Amino acid sequence: MGIGEFAGVTHLSIRTLRRYHDAGLLEPARVDPVTGYRSYAPEQVPTAQVIHQLRALDLPLDDVRAVLTSPDPAVRAARVAEHLDRLQAQLARTTAAVASLQRLLDPGPVEVELRSVPATTVAAVAADVDLADVLVFYAGAMAELDAAVPAPAGPPGVLVDDALFTVGRGQLVVHVPADRAPTTGRVRPREVPAADLAVRTHVGDHDTIDVTYGELGRWVAEHALAVDGPVRETHLVGPRDTPDTAAWRTEIARPVFRVSAG
Repeated sequence: MGIGEFAGVTHLSIRTLRRYHDAGLLEPARVDPVTGYRSYAPEQVPTAQVIHQLRALDLPLDDVRAVLTSPDPAVRAARVAEHLDRLQAQLARTTAAVASLQRLLDPGPVEVELRSVPATTVAAVAADVDLADVLVFYAGAMAELDAAVPAPAGPPGVLVDDALFTVGRGQLVVHVPADRAPTTGRVRPREVPAADLAVRTHVGDHDTIDVTYGELGRWVAEHALAVDGPVRETHLVGPRDTPDTAAWRTEIARPVFRVSAG
């Protein structure tokens, strides 16, 4: 088949076929040494379509070449699966960014509660964590706490060091209320001190929780309050309780004290 006929069969433009040839992805079956005219074999149709689909998924050229040339089906499948995982992660980031932007462009009322809480004894797992590793650390810590405290006295919570956001690494303390907190593995008893809190409840999944953090921070600043300790998250209802994201409730609390006028 000439390049024009092959383009029509594969629904790929002549320009695209030439680009695939120049990149070494799809060599024509024959190139006329005088005219440079490219001809393709019918059995090359599936290969051209595979390349097109892989490039539609933004698979890098080197990875496309590796998929085409690898004799091992498992290796080919693994490369494609890794790329699909990257695309899923990118889609999740994009979805979260879009949701946050929509909330910022159409803000609702900011309801904040001032609340005084007593000191609480908890079972806790604490560590300095990189921001990128927060979810993995939280999952591991909760698994240990579930095993050590099968009947906690309340919902789980997290103490979040501001450095986690300002420099990308900070202390994270995952905890559950427990009157008699055990010492086992990484689990240790700890006291969360009494505090006056400014509390805002985040409703729904966590895609826009950064906006809720910002709303609370702005409210604290506007009401002449100073921050006095790490952020406290309390996961009243979350993925551990129900897959219905609309039912999720996360309290975000800032320990505060009023700044004197003088």
